[in-house]
Formats: sequence, C-alpha cells, structure tokens
Amino acid sequence: MSTTVETASAAARTAPAAVIVAIDGPSGTGKSSTSKAVAAQLGLSYLDTGAQYRAITWWMLNNGIDVQDAMEVATAAAKPVIVSGTDPAAPTITVDGEDASGPIRTQEVTSKVSAVSAVPEVRSRITELQRTIAAAADRGIVVEGRDIGTTVLPDADLKIFLTASPEARAARRSGEVKGSDVATTKEALIKRDAADSGRKTSPLAKADDAVEVDTTELTLQQVIECVVTLVEEKRAVK
Repeated sequence: MSTTVETASAAARTAPAAVIVAIDGPSGTGKSSTSKAVAAQLGLSYLDTGAQYRAITWWMLNNGIDVQDAMEVATAAAKPVIVSGTDPAAPTITVDGEDASGPIRTQEVTSKVSAVSAVPEVRSRITELQRTIAAAADRGIVVEGRDIGTTVLPDADLKIFLTASPEARAARRSGEVKGSDVATTKEALIKRDAADSGRKTSPLAKADDAVEVDTTELTLQQVIECVVTLVEEKRAVK
C-alpha cells in the first residue's frame, strides 16, 4: 500500500503542470498550425474557437436566418448544439450531431462569420462554451482565437499574440486556398481585421500581459519552437 502511494506521489511530482495557453492574433499569422503542433508536442488539448463561430454561422445560413439582422441572429444563438473535439491530431466539430468541419470552411461562411460573431448574444453563448471546454482539460489546453487572452480566458497561464505583415499573411492564406489571388486575399484580410478589431463586444486585441511574436520572417517550425519554449518555461514555474 505504501509503495503504491509513493509511486503515485512520484508520478504527481514528475507530471508536467497543466497549463492554459491563450493564442490570439489576426488571420494568417499561423495561429491554427502553431496551436495544433504545440498542443500535440506537449500533450495538451486544443481548441479552435474560430471554428465554433464558423459553425454557428453555418447553422444560421442553413436555417434561413438573416445574418445581417442582429436581432434575428441573437434570438437564434442558443439553438444549435455545437460540440468541439479537442484532440490536436484530429480536431472535430459537429453541429446538431452533424460533422461540420468541411462546410464551415466555405467562402460563404467566411464572408458572413464577422457579422454573426459581432452579435453579443452569439459571443456570450460561444464564450461560455469555450470556458467550459478549457475548465475540463485536465492536462491543460491551447486555445486559439481573437479574444482569448482578453475576454474568454483572462486568467490563462500564458498569453501569446501572433502578428505578421499583411503581405505575409495574404501570401500564406492564398497559398491555402487554390486559385486565390494574393492582392484580393490581402484586401479581405484587412477588411476582416477592421471588423474584428472594431466590434463593440470582445474585439480582437492584444492582452496587456501577452507575449507578442511577429511571425513575418519566421518559418512555421521556428514559431512552434518559440511557443513550445514559452510554454515549457511557464510549466517550470507553476
């Protein structure tokens, strides 16, 4: 019995501390790729909060909700059941039991998600969902989005804000979408930035205590290594 207790105690001492990591920043800075890789490397859960806003936008479009009518969107916000899988190797998202991982990435959803995300009732609903998921992550979690460090998880153990030049972001994003034009993509990103930064409820912003990482001149692997180091340093002092 004594040996069992000692073994359990030793395991508790050697197990890495659970950390909540908030990674924010605009589109095209490498948030998703970095967050998934860091979570996988360190054995943490992973949550793409942008996918949740895309999911609720997709549901609204599928159910005939006028996404330009904030009141109509607000009334419908509580209806869809959104479930996010947090395995960084295979993150999933379902809406009312239906796999939405593909449909939420369409251009139609992309063009409407800012309008839906700006509605306070939508943000309140999704924020509550995100906090519940983070609280349930026993080993810790990497949560990526635009308002994680400022609004969703203001007490996160580590906050990171990824940035990059509009040109670099546009080049990366257009490389992900076959046949897209870099100049058009850049214009769309700048428009999205303005919408996200200018909304009244939980705007895109860098938390005062966030570590800013400019990814413009860095490879994805370099960004991942940088963030892993920051997380490991935080774990060491917890």
